[in-house]
Amino acid sequence: MELELRSTSAGTYFSRHSTREPVELSFDNLTYSVSQGFRKGSKTILHNIGGRFESGQIIAIMGPSGAGKSSLLDLLSGYRISGVAGSVYVNDKFRDLDEFRRLSCYIQQDDRLQPLLTIDENMWAAADLKLPSSVTTKEKRAIIDEILETLKLSGSRKTRAGQLSGGQKKRLSIALELVNNPLVMFLDEPTTGLDSSSCMQCVTLLKELASQGRTIVCTIHQPSASLFMKFDHVYVLAGGRCLYQGSSSNLVPYLSDLSLPCPTYHNPADYIIELACGEHGEDKIDKLVDGTENGKCYKWFTNGEVLKYKNNAAADVTSMPCLPIMKKCGGSLQVTSQWNQVCVLLRRGFIKMKRDQTLTHMRFMVNVLTGMMLGSLFFQTGNKGERVLDNFNLLFSILIHHTMTTKVLTILTFPMEMSILNKEYFNRWYSLKSYYIATNILDIPVLTICAITFSAIIYAMSGQPLDWTRFSMFTGISLLVVYISQSLGFMVGSIFNVVNGTFVGPTMLVPMMMFSGFGVSLRDIPDYMKWGTNLSYLRYSLEGYVAAIYGLDRPILPCSSYYCHYKYPKKFMSEVAMNGDQFWMDVYALLFTLFLTRLAAYILLRWRIRAMR
Repeated sequence: MELELRSTSAGTYFSRHSTREPVELSFDNLTYSVSQGFRKGSKTILHNIGGRFESGQIIAIMGPSGAGKSSLLDLLSGYRISGVAGSVYVNDKFRDLDEFRRLSCYIQQDDRLQPLLTIDENMWAAADLKLPSSVTTKEKRAIIDEILETLKLSGSRKTRAGQLSGGQKKRLSIALELVNNPLVMFLDEPTTGLDSSSCMQCVTLLKELASQGRTIVCTIHQPSASLFMKFDHVYVLAGGRCLYQGSSSNLVPYLSDLSLPCPTYHNPADYIIELACGEHGEDKIDKLVDGTENGKCYKWFTNGEVLKYKNNAAADVTSMPCLPIMKKCGGSLQVTSQWNQVCVLLRRGFIKMKRDQTLTHMRFMVNVLTGMMLGSLFFQTGNKGERVLDNFNLLFSILIHHTMTTKVLTILTFPMEMSILNKEYFNRWYSLKSYYIATNILDIPVLTICAITFSAIIYAMSGQPLDWTRFSMFTGISLLVVYISQSLGFMVGSIFNVVNGTFVGPTMLVPMMMFSGFGVSLRDIPDYMKWGTNLSYLRYSLEGYVAAIYGLDRPILPCSSYYCHYKYPKKFMSEVAMNGDQFWMDVYALLFTLFLTRLAAYILLRWRIRAMR
């Protein structure tokens, strides 16, 4: 793609795609069905509809709630690939989804932005991820400046995305996808939540972008009369069937032609929605569907001609399922290398981490305060023969603290990232592998600092042996527990939403506690349930703690009471069926568990992303 940037010429960037062929979308016999659950069959959302969207136009897909507007947008953008049948064409040729995704973008209804980043930081991240390495920093700066100037965002470039107004968020969402100059743009309800003035500004902007040769398709619920006339092409749906497709100015003549005249001084958009809702009788809906041949009649386009597909082969394959065609999702769809993607995501992530009170400041303070509280409660228990059992309880409490704080926090925060990940990944910002690598690296410094700080406080206050070897063993086990707990949080957060995840996460901990060797000795667990001890990472963690504190031939503990049953460390370890010479086996088991949970989290994340489509 040739880059010819002239900072003195606004709009130069938006017209750079003149060497690329404009995109015309068409579809035939498009059907979409969704499963309603186990043994409940499926429900058909779209019923054999057809249509054609020309380039250089802004197209509005209209209809009442539940008409299938968003579903049609999902299918045309390639976001939905299961339950689909029919044919989709790009310039009268069968669509190759990989190629189509390279020249299109999908902006979904909710503004999926990084709230802690400023407009400028968001734009730079998008430019670094979406533009080839051959584009220089100066050229990227010119591109960003031109986009922000065109979308009237340059005055707010230092404002964080979370502090923007609704209209500004919509414009920023569009600006981020304009960075790589897509030829086709899909927008789901771009005017939702905006006042009438902001709606008009948004649609006027889209119309300007369409006039530069792009094909812009958006859904809209019920526009005002002035807003309705801004659209070049209108596609009306009701119950998954097409009631009208053609220019906005031809809607009134179309209704008159079917003996359904629009009342004088009535908004045509309101009237067609009333008809689509069945307020004037269900028979009117069937009449409208027949009038437009369920989207296969092009009589009411601007040129007034009845147009048909140019591809003669289309007639032979109109009933061919689209799924095999859409299935080609392999290969790299990203412009930049994986190394560059990871570096940009790390840079963006460190900015977020520095500004995120929950993930950094609050987490550190919680570890400090909890360490001091536990240290005060179990003050100097580790060096007293009469309080060995209390110290054992402390070690288990430390495990629960590391597990719960890390896992629950990840479960609460990761699902909120899923919507942003889904948007950016689908629009080819980066690969899922790059995102996962960056996410894992980002949290390591904070997790490590918090775990070491907590370990130092609790180790000193609880009077554990002042030996660097033992402290290193103790801290090493703590770090592994924290990393494993984060992996489990990723697994739960990848599959469940916040509400379900906060239930499933702690529930998963119960079996781990049952087989940890705390409460019920490993020796006393029935033979038919001993398999559970091999799966519980808390068992290896607790055993590692015991080995660090009471192993390595620790001498007899001081005893201030008349009789101390466990003043001999070996006797205590024998009582709880934990050996002091098993430390490295415990470490290897925890490392293997960490590897398995990280791999499982990545597999579940990839499955979730694909399942959403």
